[in-house]
Amino acid sequence: MSIFDILLRIVLAFTAVITFVTLNALFLVWLERKVSAVIQNRMGPTEVGPFGLLQTFADALKLLGKEMITPKSVDQYVFLLAPIIAFLPAPLLIAAIPIAEGVGVSDLNVGALYLLAISNIALLGILMAGWSSNNKYSLLGALRAVAQNISYEIPMLLAVLAVVLMAGSLKLSEIVKAQETIPYILLQPVAFLIYFICSIAESNRTPFDLPEAESELVAGYHTEFTGMRFALFFLAEYTQVFVLAAIVTLFFLGGWNGPLLHPIVWFMLKTYLVVFVVMWLRWTYPRLRSDQLMNFNWRVLLPLAIVNLLVSTVLFRGTVG
Repeated sequence: MSIFDILLRIVLAFTAVITFVTLNALFLVWLERKVSAVIQNRMGPTEVGPFGLLQTFADALKLLGKEMITPKSVDQYVFLLAPIIAFLPAPLLIAAIPIAEGVGVSDLNVGALYLLAISNIALLGILMAGWSSNNKYSLLGALRAVAQNISYEIPMLLAVLAVVLMAGSLKLSEIVKAQETIPYILLQPVAFLIYFICSIAESNRTPFDLPEAESELVAGYHTEFTGMRFALFFLAEYTQVFVLAAIVTLFFLGGWNGPLLHPIVWFMLKTYLVVFVVMWLRWTYPRLRSDQLMNFNWRVLLPLAIVNLLVSTVLFRGTVG
């Protein structure tokens, strides 16, 4: 294969991933508006396009036309770089998620480790945004995000370790293959709950949305960002929600395994079902206080994750290898 062919493949893969990230984020914004409308007994978007589907496209065009304001007192280079760093993990994560056997940009031998590692890069962008804005609300939001993500990362990793222990592999397709008979949500219900809760916290979604808490911090770490800089944070957030749901599908719901329907259809159905549950929770539960957030992690989730891993080690050690 020539260098030209390799470069062409890279360009095509990058274009496909960016296109999916953008269209998926626009669809999820529309879906969240509809879910919230149903819960609050409203109509939601209805006017622009069928069922209001084109409303988010209109909003995206509006953001493209808005001025990108750089406040005078910010740390300019860090301020400009922050939304790019926050968005960067989105295409990197999507590219490493297989949606069926042999379908996907890449299926790494250490795929589970890769997803967990790359997802934390976005936290650096959040910290840069809050620190560089020279705004007390932005800084508070960024510091909350760092404390929250570092804390909830620990029980989340322990939950993933229980799954890896059972599958005997870090490769995502192998983890899915190990669930052909029975999904791990039935064998590891505690790990599922721990991972699901922690991943919502890491996505800064309600009831764990303290870094953005509008009623307290205006808009948190992205208070000073406008136009497409703000849109990049938005794209990153909704892509992270999709990645969260995709990982839950791969680790606990059997991935693309299922009868009758095509594997890709099964994967997408399960993933968007999890996305719906995440949105449902957002419009159902109130925001936690900071002390409640931390106490729940250190006093409930972490001990539970340790005990679950120890029990899994004893019960499933024979399946490794």
